[in-house]
Amino acid sequence: FDEFFGISASLDMPPYTYIENDHVTAQPTIKNGFLTGRNGKRTRVGPRAPGFNAEDVLPTFTKRAVAYIDRAAPAAKSGKPFYLYLAFPTPHTPISPSVEWLGKSGLNFYADYVMESDACVGEVLDALKRNGLAKNTLVVFTSDNGCSPEADIPYLTSHGHDPSDGRRGYKADIFDGGHRIPLIVRWPARVPRDSRNNNFICLGDFMATCADLLKVKLPDNAAEDSITFLPQLLGQGPPGRDTLVESSINGSFGIRQGQWKLAFCADSGGWSYPRPGRDKTNGLPRFQ
Repeated sequence: FDEFFGISASLDMPPYTYIENDHVTAQPTIKNGFLTGRNGKRTRVGPRAPGFNAEDVLPTFTKRAVAYIDRAAPAAKSGKPFYLYLAFPTPHTPISPSVEWLGKSGLNFYADYVMESDACVGEVLDALKRNGLAKNTLVVFTSDNGCSPEADIPYLTSHGHDPSDGRRGYKADIFDGGHRIPLIVRWPARVPRDSRNNNFICLGDFMATCADLLKVKLPDNAAEDSITFLPQLLGQGPPGRDTLVESSINGSFGIRQGQWKLAFCADSGGWSYPRPGRDKTNGLPRFQ
């Protein structure tokens, strides 16, 4: 990257301070794990900068992203495209919506946090539109894994919202609830509005897709498992991927081919029932 602004890891991992390029913006001179505690839990104890609060990080990232788009827009209009990787801390723990979003969902803090995230995405899209870049800018919105149990999945499900959309399990599991994630694309100049594609791709395919998009040939020893899905975006050609090796948080492996998946464990491999090492799996098949 030409420039960087962010944090060192997830928002529940110290040091709790912003990093700009190669230095912290404020020295983490105090030590605690309390950010906001709105979900009733404390994060890992570690160095924290004075004035660094969890609920400020999402709005701060959004403001920086919008400012970057405003700054990059003149050159983009002149034919020099830009690339922005915006890694929101949400809705990961600590679940810390801003004060103005508390209670907006009518469900819980997690749902409030998701709504705030959605609004921040809207601010980024508005910046593209305001700068006349919306039509020719490829925007990709996705996540890294299924919903965490910290969201209080039983409560959400009982109120009509199933984060796993009927699939078994959630974050950390070998089950589909741990791996199936949203992928939303907006590219008005190339991708038809309201179009859908049910082909099978994975996050590892972004490398080959970006190379395909930019007409760059990757070396043979780079991203060997990556398969371009640019033809799928454009509604051209057959699906590129048919198989994928998956792993759960405890290292249980699975392999998917088409609509089938073979899991090399009798349990979830993660955090849902049956949990490895915690729930009895006597009588369950060795493989699933």
